[in-house]
Amino acid sequence: MDRVLPLTKETKKSIFVKDFRINKSLYLMMLPVILYFVIFQYAPMYGAIIAFKDYVPLKGIAASDWVGFQHFHTLLSGYYFWRILKNTIILSLYTIIFEFPMPIILALLLNEIKNKVFRKTIQSVSYMPYFISMVVICGMITDFTNSGGVINSILTFFGGDGQSMLQKPELFRSIYIISEIWQKIGWESIIYMAALMGIDQEQYEAARMDGASRWKQMMYITLPGIAPTITIMFILRMGNLMNVGFEKVILLYNPITYSTADIISSYVYRSGLLEFDWGFSSAVGLFNSVINLALLIIANRISRKVSQNGLW
Repeated sequence: MDRVLPLTKETKKSIFVKDFRINKSLYLMMLPVILYFVIFQYAPMYGAIIAFKDYVPLKGIAASDWVGFQHFHTLLSGYYFWRILKNTIILSLYTIIFEFPMPIILALLLNEIKNKVFRKTIQSVSYMPYFISMVVICGMITDFTNSGGVINSILTFFGGDGQSMLQKPELFRSIYIISEIWQKIGWESIIYMAALMGIDQEQYEAARMDGASRWKQMMYITLPGIAPTITIMFILRMGNLMNVGFEKVILLYNPITYSTADIISSYVYRSGLLEFDWGFSSAVGLFNSVINLALLIIANRISRKVSQNGLW
């Protein structure tokens, strides 16, 4: 057997130059994306150092006093730490359990609809909420759930008390999850619809010839066909387990619902922007990011062992 020699640096460079000349336009198309990640994702990493400093804007990052892990100790021993950690994990797990499967189910249902006009109508209607501003969405939720809103009017008609739902801590998570499903189910189903389009149609024809029902076709052809996509999306979701959408939380919560609504992201917002404790808020954000990274690696390793699918 012939031995394959490793490429030298000069050979690799010449191959890259040749490939760049051939695909110059593609490399230029990649440039804005690369610049975006360099400027807005990698460059700001330098600012993470203020998590270990008593940051004072007038002194700057370099001149601020070094405090080591003091902010992390304050976080872990703080009165609200376990509350915000529990709320973040519970809200994230509820999102994965109830919201994550919904786009998959919608895509499978749309795939079974043969009437193209009806299918496109359902798709368009389900996409619409995603393009509505978050402020408008939260305003609608507030109006619908207040004491005189549509939902409470219906509940009052059937004997309910008609109290504002956003003033009840036990209802906050349900309102958040239901609104997440309504807002994102259509948009997130697009990637699964694209995966369904890539399944070989000859498999369905062979299954129909063998007498397989539509249910069995879905179970043994459709679901295995989109399983790699589901796995990748689940791993990415696990990597953002601690990053619950704080915009909606901040717009919907209030001091009355802090016991179930206050999460790490909202805590960072109050500490950093409202209390001007930038070093402490950076420490909380860095702690959050480290946990997310660990969860992403763990989820990817488990996926690689179980299904041979993963991000790397």
